[in-house]
Amino acid sequence: MITGAHFLFYSPDADADRAFFRDLLGFRSIDAGDGWLIFALPPAEAAVHPSDGSFVQLHADRPMAGAVLYLLCDRLDETMADLTRRGASLAPVGDAPWGRFTSIALPSGSAIGLYEPKHPTAIGR
Repeated sequence: MITGAHFLFYSPDADADRAFFRDLLGFRSIDAGDGWLIFALPPAEAAVHPSDGSFVQLHADRPMAGAVLYLLCDRLDETMADLTRRGASLAPVGDAPWGRFTSIALPSGSAIGLYEPKHPTAIGR
């Protein structure tokens, strides 16, 4: 039986990005040993999007599916203001049929998405 999901983020500065998830985003974590933090995430949903096949990580000689994290929020402007007060750097807001969105810069130079969905979500059903 599947009991959960574990996401892997590959970072050129894992320690800084871990601190960001812990300190700025406030995600609870456990120390799996030697400071290796594993974070509890908010409720999640997943969608499968088409790809050109070049966005993969190999594991056991198989191409693992590429993934992009978008955190969901109810009120994007309020969430952005809160994150900015805590020191986050955010991209300008975009608008699409599926929602209003931005991205949050991580200390490593990578980013994660943040959006207020306009579509129904699978969370809480």
